[in-house]
Amino acid sequence: MTTLTETSVAGNDDRRENNPNNHNNRNATARKLMVALDVDGTLVDHDGHMSVPVREAAQDVVAAGHHVTIATGRSLNATLPIIEHIGIENGYAVCSNGGVTLRLDSSLSDGYEIVHKATFDPGPALRALRKRLPSAKYALEDEDGNFLSTERFQDASFGVEAIGVDFQTMLEATAVRVVVFSSENTPEEFNTAIRHIGLAGVTYSVGWTAWLDIAAAGVTKASALEHLRGRLSVEAHHTVAVGDGRNDIEMLTWAARGVAMGQAPEEVIAAANEVTHSVYDDGAAHVLRSLLL
Repeated sequence: MTTLTETSVAGNDDRRENNPNNHNNRNATARKLMVALDVDGTLVDHDGHMSVPVREAAQDVVAAGHHVTIATGRSLNATLPIIEHIGIENGYAVCSNGGVTLRLDSSLSDGYEIVHKATFDPGPALRALRKRLPSAKYALEDEDGNFLSTERFQDASFGVEAIGVDFQTMLEATAVRVVVFSSENTPEEFNTAIRHIGLAGVTYSVGWTAWLDIAAAGVTKASALEHLRGRLSVEAHHTVAVGDGRNDIEMLTWAARGVAMGQAPEEVIAAANEVTHSVYDDGAAHVLRSLLL
């Protein structure tokens, strides 16, 4: 495994028009990398802040003509501000851990269209979890982009205000994403409960805390990105991915160059080819600048 160093990062002066390295940027554009970027813990810190170096580096990679693709657990409305922030006007984005794929097109009235949704029946997983974790909070993104929740459960990743419903209503909904959070269990207890349940027929990932994201069986960021890679006609060895969470593991192994953030858990780092600096040290900027060398 390689650890990125300061030499991987181009300084601000490298963006000047008279920079002799600009021919390198043209060469990079000619081979059109597909660059998949996680959001929370990668482009933004855990307070939701994107630093100037990260924003400028992402904008420069977009401007260089690479296929920069946001790949996040966030839902659509929480993803759109990030897309706008780094200047992606045309391309694709993967939301809800692969459950929703957007085509971005500045000529469209909304600037995007949904080209794919992977839905599933959340009932079996929700019933099993409720028996094992009765005090947990539950939220569900339905096929229309609404969030249904118990106990007015709300999170910034939803992108919309959740609608409080009873548990039976959630069982009867068609889901794109299910979120489970427990403030009364330790992460270890949470993991033990999930392993005991098994959660057959879905794909799931455990977050930093007692947090669980559930998607349709076989649906991950990587599965959505692989579909887009074919659509974009990008060769497999021209793929790059950067992430920090357990829901990024498949994406990091999918990419020819998978880069883990410095603060990532051990199992995420083990899945990556490289490790960059932490989100608080602008690790994503270091990776993005290296693509322009």
